[in-house]
This record gives sequence, structure tokens and C-alpha cells, in this order.
Amino acid sequence: MIATAIIMAVAFTAVYFVVKGVVYQNIDNDLSFEAEKHTEEIKVVGDSIKIKNKKEWEEREHREVQVNPVFIQILDKNGTFMDKSPNLKENELDYNEKANFGGSFNEILNSKPIRQIQLPIEENGKIKGFIVAAMSLEASQMVLHNLRNILLLVYLLLLASLYFISKFIAGRSIIPVKNVTETTNRITRNNLNERVSLPQNKDELFDLSAGINDLLQRIENAMERERQFTSDASHELRTPLATLKGTLEVLIRKPRERAEYEDKIKFSLTEIDRMTATLEQLLLLARLDTSSNTAEDSSMPLATIIDEILSRNKNRISEKKLSISFKNDIENETLVPQYFSNLIFENIVSNAIKYAKDATTIHISIEELGSGIVCKVQDEGIGIKKEDLNNLFNNFFRSDALNHKNISGNGLGLSIAKKSADAINAKIQVESEFGVGTTFTVNF
Repeated sequence: MIATAIIMAVAFTAVYFVVKGVVYQNIDNDLSFEAEKHTEEIKVVGDSIKIKNKKEWEEREHREVQVNPVFIQILDKNGTFMDKSPNLKENELDYNEKANFGGSFNEILNSKPIRQIQLPIEENGKIKGFIVAAMSLEASQMVLHNLRNILLLVYLLLLASLYFISKFIAGRSIIPVKNVTETTNRITRNNLNERVSLPQNKDELFDLSAGINDLLQRIENAMERERQFTSDASHELRTPLATLKGTLEVLIRKPRERAEYEDKIKFSLTEIDRMTATLEQLLLLARLDTSSNTAEDSSMPLATIIDEILSRNKNRISEKKLSISFKNDIENETLVPQYFSNLIFENIVSNAIKYAKDATTIHISIEELGSGIVCKVQDEGIGIKKEDLNNLFNNFFRSDALNHKNISGNGLGLSIAKKSADAINAKIQVESEFGVGTTFTVNF
């Protein structure tokens, strides 16, 4: 409002002074014309300057009705009165020393404003006197006065109108901001699913509301991960902790043999190791649920990653007398993200070793398909029921777990593999025949 008021004030002031300048310029042009015209009607005799045919001039003034009469006065070179037009009657125009060589200025004649011009009368290159022409300023000043009042009134009306219009528009524009404020004030830990209503116009407020909704979604996801982690941890740790407690309570009821103590302590350590592994996997899942930065993940040939995984599991492979058939059909080594690829195949290969039947073969193949890489891991194991395939990547899900209690696990490995694949835009597919074996296919 202040900036607009200043701009309007400058604009209206400029209009006023431009009009004023034009009005004065027109009067000065008329005065110059009249002075030049009446210069031809004067005569110079020695040091005396008189108006020729003054009686005719007076008669002409009586015959004509002059709306804006012009007053003429003759002065000698010292500014002394010499002669004047009949319409001046007993009045005289003032002499202005500063306007000896032409110039316009305002004066007062008979208590009324006039505009007059003073031009030198020359003869043979010498100034003999001055001719002064004057014209009334009343009409022009009235016009300027009315213009000033109109501009001032319009200025105030425009400012008032602009204030109310701006207030109305600002009030409507701020409604989405109020909605954002009210919604965010209502949102607490218990109702993170509420969202800010998006404005109809896709402007800055739309972007702000969308950004807040995205932020709320990320917060809700983080809280959900926290609740999921807490729930999963409590669910998975409750049983081993209860087992540990029961075992230790039995031990302290009565003295026992050293071998029995050692056996129970080893069992307790096994349970602790299982809890530690479960916690590590849960923490890994929680990290994978966040926006993983794959840009910082170094790359490595897929064959090298699988070789390292097989090397880490060689003892388990030897214990079950498994054979490994590893076929790499890629001529030029194609790199894959090391960290996430290692998580994917560590779990898939470990499951293949875990669920494979003794003295069978695990088939691993790598080949190029179009611009991507396809890796298959096939075991000759217990297989997976068809109705369980859709739930295979859910947390803690184990297919037909009751029928193979001797195989350790907590159902988190494939969930980790799936989230790792999602982080690098890879795809995992599963084909299985119950009692025959399972094939995992990973497309990069």
C-alpha cells in the first residue's frame, strides 16, 4: 500500500505539473504573439515611445467583447511609464528588471492574478524601451485549482478502494494458509494419516501444501517403521527370552552336575546368538525401509559377489555334501551395486543351502538379457507350496514351518532381499514345486 501510494502520488503530481506547464506555455505563446503584434503599432520619437492610432484602438475595444483581454504598456529603457492600452485605465503594469531581454512572470493587477511578458523595443540595434503584455490568470488558475482538487480526491478514493480490494483478495488468498495451520495443529502422533487439503490453483501455496503432505507421509512412514520394528522385536524376542528365563530358573532350583550346567549354558548362548541375529536383521530391515542412497554404493562384478558368498558358506556346503554348478555366460563383466546385491544373494544362496536336500546340486547361472543381467539360483530342496508363494517376502513368514522345525530361521531373509532389490530397481521372481525345489530369478 505504501509503495502504491508513493507511485500514485508521483504520477498525479507529474500530471498536475505537466498540465500547469502546458497552460502557462499556451498563455506565454499568446502573450508573445500579442506583444509582437502590437510592437508594430508603436512609434519611437527620440526618447519618447507612443502608441499609434490610440483612439482607433480604444474604439475597437468598445466595439468588441473581449473574453480574455490583453493589456499592453510601453516603458522607456529605464522602465519609466510611457504609454498603455486603454483597457488598463488608471492601472499600470509593473516593470521587472530581470526580464529586460524577454521573460514571463506572474503579477497582481487590481488584486487579480495576471501573467505578463516583457519584450525589448529595439531601433538600430539599441534598446529604446520595453513593451509589456499581460493577460488574466484567473481562468487558468481556476482550472489548475480544480484539477488539483480532482486529483487529490481521486488519489484518496483509489487508495481507499485499493486497500479494501487488497484486503479482500489477501483474505481469500490466506484461507489456504489458515487451513494448513489448522490442519498441522490438529496432527499429532496418533493421527499422522491426516493431510492438508490441496488448493485448486497450482500455485506456490499448492506446492507448499504438497510439500507438507509429503513431509507428513515421510514422518508417518518413519513412525510406522518404528512401530513395526518394536512389534517385530517384541514378537521375536519374547519366545527366546522366555526360554532363557525358564532354563535359568530350572538351573537354580537345585545343584546339578557340571555337564548339565555346561549343556544349559551352551543352549542359552545359542538362544542369545539367535536373538542377536534377529535384532541385526530387524535393524537392517529398518534401514532398508528408509530412502537408501544407492549413489554411494560401490559397484562390483556379480560373479565376484556370488563367489565370495559361496566362499563364506563353504563349511555349510561341505556339511550337506552339496555340489555347486556355477555358470557365467557374460563375456564382459557388468557391474552391479555391491552392498545391495550382496544382501540379495546372501539370503537367496543361504536359503538354497539351508533348504536343499543333502548331496544335491545348487545351480547358479548368470546371463545377459537385452541390456540387463539375469541371475538364477536353483536348489533341489523341499520346495514351497503354491499358496505360500504370495506371502514369501513378508516379514517372519516361513512356508510350512511346522513340518521342518529342525531348520533354523526367522522369516526375515527374503524380506531383506526384496527391500534390497527395490532399492536398486531390481526384480525377484520365485518358481517352486513342492518337494522338488525352488528357483529364484533376479533381474538387474
